[in-house]
Amino acid sequence: MATDTHKLAVLIDADNARPAIVEGLLAEIAKYGTAHVKRIYGDWTKPDLNGWKEVLLRHSIQPIQQFRYTVGKNATDSAMIIDAMDLLYAERFDGFCIVSSDSDFTRLASRIRESGLTVYGFGERKTPEPFRTACDKFIYTEVLVPATETEPSGGVKRRNAKELRSDSQLMNLLRNAIEAASDDSGWAGLGAIGSIINKQSPDFDSRNYGYAKLSGLVTGIGLFDTEERHIGNGKHIYVRPRNSKK
Repeated sequence: MATDTHKLAVLIDADNARPAIVEGLLAEIAKYGTAHVKRIYGDWTKPDLNGWKEVLLRHSIQPIQQFRYTVGKNATDSAMIIDAMDLLYAERFDGFCIVSSDSDFTRLASRIRESGLTVYGFGERKTPEPFRTACDKFIYTEVLVPATETEPSGGVKRRNAKELRSDSQLMNLLRNAIEAASDDSGWAGLGAIGSIINKQSPDFDSRNYGYAKLSGLVTGIGLFDTEERHIGNGKHIYVRPRNSKK
């Protein structure tokens, strides 16, 4: 299915998201499809949500009012989950974008995926692991803030080679993916590498390390050879461990 025909429902938890991320959020969502529904949930009588008004009007996001019935209970989550299930049963969408850092949406993400739809999660780094791994793809909202010349991935500082190499989790993830995708000569297509990594770690994103693309991250580590090949009408990048003798 072409990306531009991928119909998405975007559901935002106003209590667990910031207005500053919206432009980057919608630009990111556009990579995966078209947002046919854009709703945001919260108690709009609360003054701490006032900052959302201008953003919602500018981006045509529909605010859904949900009063808090009692202290300590999050009625917003319940309303969002009920609406998500209604939209799921309508069978009009190919995927859902759930914007929240709350683990309460873990089961919702799993249930949507059980129906064969794609789930994209968006939340801050504090988001609990169960929710992150319940999504097909999870994007940290810190990388969605406006970029600068020194920080191409917004508020995320670029890590240098030494810092990247000392990250054992990152290095194991890359090495295992390269080995799994490599041919007899030891070369692996970057696209295949990225696909394997995403299946193993839904919250992996090169922007989390300050690199706009996976190719930049791999090059920045300095331990892998890269080769650009012209296949058909396109260019493809291949990677292998440096000094590979295969």
